Amino acid sequence: MAVDKRLADVGNFIRQQRELAQHSIRDLAKLAGVSNPYLSQIERGLRKPSADILQQLARAMQISAESLYERAGILDPSGEPKSSVADAISTDERLTVEQKQTLLSVYRSFIGEDSATSAG
Repeated sequence: MAVDKRLADVGNFIRQQRELAQHSIRDLAKLAGVSNPYLSQIERGLRKPSADILQQLARAMQISAESLYERAGILDPSGEPKSSVADAISTDERLTVEQKQTLLSVYRSFIGEDSATSAG
């Protein structure tokens, strides 16, 4: 049962992050190099993605791979918490989608991360 809950949790988290970034399943699947049906199954908690797939998804969504690993049960979160600023912004329910996008954009500009999905 714990595995099912983790799969649903990681799937929901991926869906939330995808929607926050305003990507369709097709867009994110293409960016991450996975098929649309496979990504859909991950989001619905029907498939357990490998660490490699989680890393590809994290890179495509520009979030911490470690946060996905913990949610999927690959990393043990009992150690020192490793919550990133981007994860904190993305999961804060008090912020609107527009506020989250703005904060993430500003944060990434400060730390020098290139935005692979930035539109001109």
